[in-house]
Amino acid sequence: MRTSPSIIPTDRLDRDIYLVLEDFRSGPAWRETDEGETDYRTLIGDLLAGQYDEPLRVVAFNPVEGWSRDASEDVALDLARRVDEEGREISDALWEFIESHTGRPIGVQLALPFGLVN
Repeated sequence: MRTSPSIIPTDRLDRDIYLVLEDFRSGPAWRETDEGETDYRTLIGDLLAGQYDEPLRVVAFNPVEGWSRDASEDVALDLARRVDEEGREISDALWEFIESHTGRPIGVQLALPFGLVN
């Protein structure tokens, strides 16, 4: 049986895509992003560089594999790790994004229980 080629360009869609829901003055909206800049690495770099003023959520999806999920917590944890390791300065909005999705403040060292400190 012969199958006809799909009119959907699956080669461009067979990858994980990340989009940011951002809070604008007029209300939340999905940030317009060039197709080639929707990968994870670019997303993290753009967030750290302050390209988003008020990020609220990050959604990841792969159209060919047929899945989507809220990736906000994973992104926030990765950002927190990078901020701590690299000593980066970040905007208040990004700070709030990280703390709201990790459930804890960043850049704060947890105290050791008494007796474990030399």
